[in-house]
Amino acid sequence: MRVNKNDLVVVLSGPSRGKRTRVTGVNHEAEKVTLEGVALAKKHVRKSRRNPRGGQLKLETPIPASNVQVICPKCDKPTRVGVRFGESGEKYRVCKKCQSDISQISPPKNKKTTSKAS
Repeated sequence: MRVNKNDLVVVLSGPSRGKRTRVTGVNHEAEKVTLEGVALAKKHVRKSRRNPRGGQLKLETPIPASNVQVICPKCDKPTRVGVRFGESGEKYRVCKKCQSDISQISPPKNKKTTSKAS
């Protein structure tokens, strides 16, 4: 799954189709993402100290990650995401349309130099 928290995405299917929004949470095990203002569900709550008035809360529920597509920050278009390795071993997410880097996934790898002392 190549969607990260705080990515700008567009919803591909469902009632909020076409809406551009930001990712607020990612569940890698279930392959679901939580988005701002999308897939809102009402939860009825009782009066309590935490919620003195009671009533209804609107909660954002997770949707499948296959229903969203990352928007490239450079070309501002929905795109698929690829992976590229840098010269020193760092890993980048790459826009498939304009080939620009979206973000860095992992830091450079430290190559161990083994030299035998004679």
